[in-house]
Parts: sequence; C-alpha cells; structure tokens
Amino acid sequence: MKQPTWKEFLSDQRSAMLIVVTLATLFVTLYSYSKFLNHVELRAGVTFTDPLHPLVGPIDMTWPSFIALWGAILLAFVSMMRTPTLLFKAMRAYTMLVGLRIICMWLMPLDPPATMIPLVDPLAQLVTSGTAMPLTRDLFFSGHTSLLCLFGFMVPQKPLKVLFFLLAVFVGVAVILQHVHYSVDVVVAPLAAWAAVSLSGAADRA
Repeated sequence: MKQPTWKEFLSDQRSAMLIVVTLATLFVTLYSYSKFLNHVELRAGVTFTDPLHPLVGPIDMTWPSFIALWGAILLAFVSMMRTPTLLFKAMRAYTMLVGLRIICMWLMPLDPPATMIPLVDPLAQLVTSGTAMPLTRDLFFSGHTSLLCLFGFMVPQKPLKVLFFLLAVFVGVAVILQHVHYSVDVVVAPLAAWAAVSLSGAADRA
C-alpha cells in the first residue's frame, strides 16, 4: 500500500485534524505524566529482593544506556519522518504507552532497590519532571526498555526492527545491572509496548 507524502498528508482535512488531536493528546499526557511522577517520588512503596541483583552489580551503566536510548530515538524519528502516517501512529502509540505506565505505577507502587545507582537522564528529566532530582520510583514497567521495543514493533524495515530489539535487550540488561529496575519491570516492558502499538492500531481503525 502506497503511503501518502507529506504534501498529500497535510492537504487532507482528516489528516490535519488527526495531527492536532495527536499532538494535543501527547502534550496533555506528558504534562499529566510529569505531575504523576513527582507524586510517585513522594509515595512509599514495597520493596523486595530481586533474584538477579545479588548475582551481579550494581554497575553504573548510565552513559551506555543514555547513548543507546537517545541514539535510538533519533534514528526512529529520522526513519519515520519519511512516512507521516507512521510517525503520527508512533506518537499515538507512545501516548498510550505512557498511559499504561501511569496505570501500572499507580496499581503497583514500588520502592527502588537499596543498591540502586540512580539513572540520571538529563533530557528525560527536562521533559518529564522538571527537577534536578533523579527519579527512583518510576519502576513498573521499564520506560527505557518499553520505548525501544515500541520502535521495534513500529518500524517496517527488518534491519531496524532487529537493531531496536537488540538495543532493548542491551538497555534492559543495563538497568538490571545498575539495579535501577527489578527484573520484572524489564520483562513486562515488551508486553506493554506490544499492547500500546496494538491499541494504537485499534484506534486508527475506529
């Protein structure tokens, strides 16, 4: 199926309305997300001994994780820019992924592992929290891993799919090694990404 060019996409009235709704919903969701994360940081949760943490670490993997994540975001954006329908579907899928994170964190409050080395991501903090303090209780499920999986599910090119899923595995292992996340946070992340992409497709057909 031939995908519309940007000129064709923008000239369609329904597409123009879809752009406005998509961007407005994403903005409202991210704004609500930032407020929710600040609330989560002040909320007590439960903690437990992860079966993998005593085996290794903690190892500071901040910079490798940061480079892998933001490099993947840039690559995904550049590759999807060629197909406006795919780009805005990815935005809707990401909005749903953030919504799923809010629901899951609300239902499953967790305290961070005692051995955690905080993952300080200045770009993510600028967008989500607006505070210099690192986030430590945004645990279930892993946002980094799920976003990379979402890219893997979204892009049509097989080489990019493989790359994004490999990066998801790398970052998933990295956040466990750093004791930033419990292993269950990482295991659930691909399922959440798949659910967000599926819900996005269902919304498109509605």
